Amino acid sequence: MREDLDSPSTNRGFNRRDFVRTSIGSGFAAAVLPVAAQTVINTDSVGLLVGEVTIAAGDFKLPAYRAAPLGRVNPPVVLVVSEVFGVHEYIADVARRLAKQGYFAVAPELFVRQGDPGAYGEIGKLLSEVVAKVPDAQVMGDLDATMAWAAGQGADTSKLGITGFCWGGRIAWLYAAHNPGVKAAVAWYGVLTGPISALKPSHPVDLAAKLKAPVLGLYGGQDSGIPLESINGMKAALALGSDAAKQSSLHVYPEAPHAFHADYRNSYREDAAGDAWQRCLAWLKLQGVV
Repeated sequence: MREDLDSPSTNRGFNRRDFVRTSIGSGFAAAVLPVAAQTVINTDSVGLLVGEVTIAAGDFKLPAYRAAPLGRVNPPVVLVVSEVFGVHEYIADVARRLAKQGYFAVAPELFVRQGDPGAYGEIGKLLSEVVAKVPDAQVMGDLDATMAWAAGQGADTSKLGITGFCWGGRIAWLYAAHNPGVKAAVAWYGVLTGPISALKPSHPVDLAAKLKAPVLGLYGGQDSGIPLESINGMKAALALGSDAAKQSSLHVYPEAPHAFHADYRNSYREDAAGDAWQRCLAWLKLQGVV
């Protein structure tokens, strides 16, 4: 599945539709159907403050899902960046898992200016009509706004981490090069190379010299969209990059496919997902996001 297509930028109005995903953090995007009859992990909200919030990104109102521990003063922040399917139940559950670990987790809906990913029933149309039209610069600005909003809610953005899945994995790499306030990033099977365009002027392999925070990259050895050659190329670039790049690490699960952490899809691999999640949490703590 390609998640890094390019085309000229356009703007579309955001119309929330009752389809499969009826609100931020609920249900699943239509394009991902069919999903597993039951997700493997279902995280409750006991002891958490959860739900949809609105973030001011300039003069735009950006919807997001927030999960935070009740009663914790100045919790560290983890930005959660979705797959191409937007902020649906799986992403919300990831945010709740992080909140259970003491993090102020927030997942902004980064496709909202171009369209509603939850309303698309065909993956091809979702990619070409929405995802391909989202500029990297827009995403970086929205993540900056999300960080600022979290600070306004009492979270400690001096302890800032970011994690992202698939499309969001690439964004996690980019944001670690964009924002000097990031302490740690965890990129789950995000593409490392690709065509350059006005919307995507660089990719992770191009940014090794600019990384401001160490990145843990988690990849599947059976991912046909991210060959081992590109992972090895990224390792070489990191070795010649910034200090943060040299501290970064790539881990490959030889038998795992793309999206091995997505427990609502057939690509889910329990052993790899469980190990990678523990590596993710350990990485955040190692880099001071705790």
